[in-house]
Amino acid sequence: MELIVGKTAGFCFGVKNAINKTYEQINSNIKNLYCLGELVHNEKIVKDITKSGVTITDEITDVPNNSNVIIRAHGVNPKVYDIAQGKNINIIDLTCPKVAKVHEFAKEFANNNYYIFLIAEKEHPETIGTKGFCGEKSSVIEELEDIPNAIECFNKSNLEKIAIIAQTTFGVDKFKTIVEEIKSKVNCEIDIKNTICNATEYRQAETEELSKKVDLMIIIGGKHSANTRRLYDISCKNCTQSILIQNKDDNDLIQTMKNEFDKIGIMAGASTPGESIDEVVEYIKNI
Repeated sequence: MELIVGKTAGFCFGVKNAINKTYEQINSNIKNLYCLGELVHNEKIVKDITKSGVTITDEITDVPNNSNVIIRAHGVNPKVYDIAQGKNINIIDLTCPKVAKVHEFAKEFANNNYYIFLIAEKEHPETIGTKGFCGEKSSVIEELEDIPNAIECFNKSNLEKIAIIAQTTFGVDKFKTIVEEIKSKVNCEIDIKNTICNATEYRQAETEELSKKVDLMIIIGGKHSANTRRLYDISCKNCTQSILIQNKDDNDLIQTMKNEFDKIGIMAGASTPGESIDEVVEYIKNI
């Protein structure tokens, strides 16, 4: 049996930075430490930091005055900063630099009278944060079916230019398809910024290639992680035996490994620790 682990599997810079700096805060014995949403889409890490004294909350309004709040790598709506200031809350801003760059593009386009098309998953926390920087004259496009309504909103805005930006973990191929469809439907100036993170792009490309070469593809990551689900979707296109697991104890892995495979590929999402990948590898080797 041959086992191939993707070179780009596991933590991206933004997630690693957020985790490391959160533990720095914990180790400094800082008091009243909160995190807006789960720090990362990884149950093990979330459980560990909560045991260490971090309180997870979804709303800044629920955080007591004079507390300390971690902004995770996904970023937040700019209104959060205003509310925090009003409550004398200390912000520990761990927004991924790639996401912060998207926010800068959004503010710049909004200030220069562009109508913004944000290509992203509508319910993703990063999208919710970025939409706040885009302003009212913007639309979120997740599927091709969303384009007509977005164009209608653009036409009603009386603006003459469109800017296109993307969620940093959006699917590369899907982004390109949506952009081409938009370009075929409008006749105006369009400024396109492919703001999909390079790490995301490389990981998706490696998953595409690896899944074509193996007879079992294992994707490791949180079930609620957008970038992990994307890897799983890519894998399923090319490898009929593909599974998405969170760790070595996942029942899908246990049941699947009752079968024999000649070549197994492993990839992991951006929120997956290296030790989780190593544990899955060791489990398979022991079998």
